[in-house]
Formats: sequence, structure tokens, C-alpha cells
Amino acid sequence: MRAVLLGAALSLALAIPAFAAEDVMAARYGNTTDSVDAQGIHTKIWYSADHTFKASIADTQVHGTWKVENATVCLTFVDPPANLPSTFPNPTCLPVSAHKLGDSWTTGEGAMARTVTIKSGIQ
Repeated sequence: MRAVLLGAALSLALAIPAFAAEDVMAARYGNTTDSVDAQGIHTKIWYSADHTFKASIADTQVHGTWKVENATVCLTFVDPPANLPSTFPNPTCLPVSAHKLGDSWTTGEGAMARTVTIKSGIQ
């Protein structure tokens, strides 16, 4: 009985770090993260697992790198164009949490408020 309990405790201990390290961005890889901000600026972002992204922000094409820290995703634009909307400073950091394909939610406040949807495929 003691061996069974020890085995169960060890299995649980090994599972916790794997759960804690869950990739909150996983549903976004190979799909389109589509959002509209408080000013009506429409943005589509295509995240890659290698921590790069491409985006269309108000019909302006950009690309760069991303990282997640403390429930925030920060996008750093490479060679940002001069006409990048002022609501997208470099880097741009936004709250992030795990979502599934097809989910739609509202995030941020004020000028950074936006409605986000994860859409299937590259659209």
C-alpha cells in the first residue's frame, strides 16, 4: 500500500510541472488570432511556435518576435513601419491566457481594449 501511495504521489509531482508549463499560445499556432480594438483597428496575428509572428494591423504588414511572461504576451516589431497605429508601441504587451480554437473574448482596458477570436487556419 505504501508503494502505491508513493507511486501516486510521484506521478502527481511529475505532472504538476508539465501542467504549469502549458503553452498558453498553443491554439494560436497555425491559426489566426483576429482582434478589433477600442478604436476599431482590425488586427490579424499569425503566431509561430518558434516565437516569431506576422501580422496585418489596419492593412499594414508587420513581423517580429513574441514572448510570454507573467500572463502577458509582448510583441516586438522588426523594422516597424512609420504608419503603425499609436496603439501599437514597440514592444506591445497585452494580457494573455489559454484559449481554444473558436473562442472569442474581450481583453485589455481603455485604448488597449480589444475583442479577440482565434479562427481556424491562416485567414
